[in-house]
Amino acid sequence: MSKPTLFITNDDGIEAPGIQELIRQLNIEGFPLFVLAPSTEQSATGMRISVRKKLKVANRQDIADKLQSDQNIPLKMYSLDGSPCDCVIAALDGGIHILEPELMPTMCISGVNQGPNISVDIMHSGTVSAARESALYGLPSIAVSLATYEHSNFDYSVKGAIEVMQSCLDFLPKVPSDFLRTNGSKSIIEMSPNSESIRANFALGNIFLNLNAPVRWNGDFNTVSLGSRWYRNAIKSHELDDGSMAFEVGAAEIINEEIPGTDCFSVNSAEYAISPISSWPVNHPLGITREVLDDATKSDENGLPYWLS
Repeated sequence: MSKPTLFITNDDGIEAPGIQELIRQLNIEGFPLFVLAPSTEQSATGMRISVRKKLKVANRQDIADKLQSDQNIPLKMYSLDGSPCDCVIAALDGGIHILEPELMPTMCISGVNQGPNISVDIMHSGTVSAARESALYGLPSIAVSLATYEHSNFDYSVKGAIEVMQSCLDFLPKVPSDFLRTNGSKSIIEMSPNSESIRANFALGNIFLNLNAPVRWNGDFNTVSLGSRWYRNAIKSHELDDGSMAFEVGAAEIINEEIPGTDCFSVNSAEYAISPISSWPVNHPLGITREVLDDATKSDENGLPYWLS
């Protein structure tokens, strides 16, 4: 296998068109793939994990056969009756070794998700949480979303994600340098605002990337910070037949502050938004400093993170 293996997961479920379009295109590009995704939709599950539950694994070669155009490129697909983070933990902490030991990955891609994962959304998103969980295990990762429900054309969201991914693979080691975090906090490296330090932290999983493709892409990328997005009138109340009260969560109004240099502004400007995110809280031993994160958010002349150039 001349190209590195990729681990693919999502939160919309293995039947979702976004992940299937990503898989189809990556197979065409010649990347061996190991896929473990939720058997059903798991949107907005955050970093939920199913503790002490037996989560059924199913071989989904039926889907793989439909998506695989090049039979010489390995494509192994499985579903799990669990959350996105369950999928990541199960895959990386032994599942791949049990199911497909020849497909140990170099990188994780979570998505492509239907709907935006910008600003505060990343706190609840199963897509973003899966990418973060992968990074916590020492596997470099990106999360990818199509930031609209207006259509389900994933062509350009996949195209942009592959371009970013290829730039990452240009410098990533084929075997992650601290997979499963065997070095613990001893893997602390220099936290300096320069491309070498940022690359090293991305390779270790201390930084991951969150990508959001707009409704209609103008062809430009932009590396940006998280924006301000507010959900108003978030619940509806219902009186049930037995006289008890029920609440339904689902905002009636969403407000995006138009702040230049943020993901909300970038997506609304038809740009493909790329946001570097710290995998750890800032007060964790491996947490990224604000200075380094600010530097990681600088764009090159093509709008990509400068440290990918």
